[in-house]
Amino acid sequence: MRLALIPTLILCSTLALSAQSPTEKAVAAVLDDWHRAAAQADGARYFSHLAEGAMFLGTDATERWPKAAFQAWAHPIFLRGRAWSFRATRRTITLSEDGRTAWFDEDLDTPNLGPARGTGVLTRAKDRWLIRQYNLSVPIPNALMKAVKAQIEDLAKKP
Repeated sequence: MRLALIPTLILCSTLALSAQSPTEKAVAAVLDDWHRAAAQADGARYFSHLAEGAMFLGTDATERWPKAAFQAWAHPIFLRGRAWSFRATRRTITLSEDGRTAWFDEDLDTPNLGPARGTGVLTRAKDRWLIRQYNLSVPIPNALMKAVKAQIEDLAKKP
């Protein structure tokens, strides 16, 4: 009986993917290639997806990286031959009325962080989409929030 559901699930997945507009597909392709470039330690390709003046917000409160600073920090990591591996398991893309700005949020599968979330903004510049801001976070389940908050407060009290 469960096997009979497989064609239906495949059809639903196909319909969901084909429901994306060509613009949404183009934005998704940029994000997918950006993540692939990191996994392949292709720093030039990775940073080419970031607009000049782009901002990367990391999981630590101190990680607010303008593109140039993020690139300098990441350079030795890319030289190792493998940077980080993020794979989107779900993504929602919203487009501006003029179709030149895209906002997204994505759930990520990551070996180092576990389940993570990326959110951000891309803009259309001439003939391509560029990432203007990316915010990486680790969602904290509500049931753990009180304990995590206490740990963050304790850490902040240390000199």
